[in-house]
Amino acid sequence: MSRLSFDEKQFYLDNKPIQILSGAIHYFRVVPEYWHDRLMKLKQCGFNTVETVTCWNQHEKQEGSFDFQGILDIGRFIDEAARVGLYVILRPGPYTCAEMSMGGLPYWLLKDPEIKIRCNNEPFLKKVRAYYHELFRIIRPRLIENGGNIIAVQIENEYGSFGDDREYLEKIQEIYEEEQVSCLMFTSDGPGYFMLSGGTLEGVLATVNFGSNPKDNFNLLRQFRNDQPQMCMEYWNGWFDHWYEQHHERESGETADVFEEMVSAGHSVNLYMFHGGTNFGLLNGANYDEHIQPVVTSYDYNCPVSECGDLTDKYYEIHDRLEKIFNKKLPITALNSEKKAYGKLEFTYKADLFDNLDKLAAPIDSRAPLSFEEMNLGSGIAVYTTEFEGPFEELELEIDGLADRASVYIDDRLQGIKEATGKRWDQVQFGLCFGEKAQVKIVVEDMGRVNYGGHIFDKKGICRGVRIANRYHFGWKTYPIDLSDITRISYKQINKNIESCKPGFYKALLDIDTVKDTFIKPIGFSKGFIWINGFNIGRFYNTAGPQKTLYVPAPLLRTGENVIEILELDECIRPEVVFVDKEEL
Repeated sequence: MSRLSFDEKQFYLDNKPIQILSGAIHYFRVVPEYWHDRLMKLKQCGFNTVETVTCWNQHEKQEGSFDFQGILDIGRFIDEAARVGLYVILRPGPYTCAEMSMGGLPYWLLKDPEIKIRCNNEPFLKKVRAYYHELFRIIRPRLIENGGNIIAVQIENEYGSFGDDREYLEKIQEIYEEEQVSCLMFTSDGPGYFMLSGGTLEGVLATVNFGSNPKDNFNLLRQFRNDQPQMCMEYWNGWFDHWYEQHHERESGETADVFEEMVSAGHSVNLYMFHGGTNFGLLNGANYDEHIQPVVTSYDYNCPVSECGDLTDKYYEIHDRLEKIFNKKLPITALNSEKKAYGKLEFTYKADLFDNLDKLAAPIDSRAPLSFEEMNLGSGIAVYTTEFEGPFEELELEIDGLADRASVYIDDRLQGIKEATGKRWDQVQFGLCFGEKAQVKIVVEDMGRVNYGGHIFDKKGICRGVRIANRYHFGWKTYPIDLSDITRISYKQINKNIESCKPGFYKALLDIDTVKDTFIKPIGFSKGFIWINGFNIGRFYNTAGPQKTLYVPAPLLRTGENVIEILELDECIRPEVVFVDKEEL
């Protein structure tokens, strides 16, 4: 019997009425040193619960190798929530969406043709069981039934937006029971008949996700469940950004009005997100609407607590409404972190990407170009190299089945960029005479795996082939680079003859006497990744926007010398960045 129970009107914890007021914070989007701060800000705003999803694709990047350390130490995060005085709602998927790559599913599921994801497919469920066995070993002692603070666990996530295989949902529930997950279980789905009909389970608490119109959406939920309390599991109080878009904002007062309407009526609510954090490294996902729409590095989400942990107007609006509703003073002692503008930094070292390929990855020979999955590459970049031999007329070089972005170099000179976003698809034409040869390199970047809808099945890299006119080219050597370790590359002093359109790594040393939160603005660069003392803080894309700065949490810095590294994939206009004290999203 779960300690969290309910009747047709409300929830009970140990037989005492409880209204669940929750906010979403994802442990893997916040450096561990700041978990206490973010959780304390949630508690002091007037909430009693924190919600988090898990990230299978980070915990098991390669099959059978599990990681629950550092920023992935979910047990430590849950314990910190307990110390602060918060309950936990856990949403372990296996699919979790959350705008992260492949919706939290590991890429290697796509390698096995026998695996059919998110349905009653035994090869898929076998992988889920193995992951859950490791995950729930950490979770089980932290369930409220076992003296912990986890009060509820979700079955799958918004399944009705994807499928209607109830046998599959029942299998996930059975795995939970096998792993002795004895707390309350629930489902959550979007506000539509087909979503709720496909994603709910008989006898299991159903919740609904929406951003407005609570009265109508709760009435819809009642048509499916009239014997339970109403809960919005995702109240979308902001939104995420794609490259090429404007930064999303939602007015604070209007956000608080909808929130107050639900809370005043006695409904339970989970604010998605309360604090969004950052898509560090290659975590970000993408949407798909005719073209791929990659999510930016910042997961600020226009939240009550901003990406860098600041209390926003939205925070104070919600805090004040909760004080009014419950007629209770909620003191705020948590402070915003001090920000530091360290100023301009010039890069003094460079390492050409093409000169360092053997230091970054072992090459793979193949007749036709290989997809990322065929090369066991989950995310990152792949450099496809080959040689063309004449004669042939001036003809178009085409890439079939490209995901997501390719930069084409002929004899190490950039000839064009092709991007599956629909924003850029340069024509690349060349011809060769008798006896002439040309070295062709194609740098393909995975910009984020699709995280929602049917396109989560998509594979990365060059998935069909490269051709000149109608003739496919064979004979390739490819370097699959996951960007997890760049310590072996060889830097050289930058001179005035730097080739700005050649991809490469840049290094500079930042000497500081005080460590504070800051933001790096790569003003002289176009597109790529940034590392702070070996930690990949994410992608930048100045020529697309909207995000112009990347958040650098103070715990990633150190007093004295700091190593700043950038991989530029397009063009370095001038090798410099500036550290500022305010974000530009």
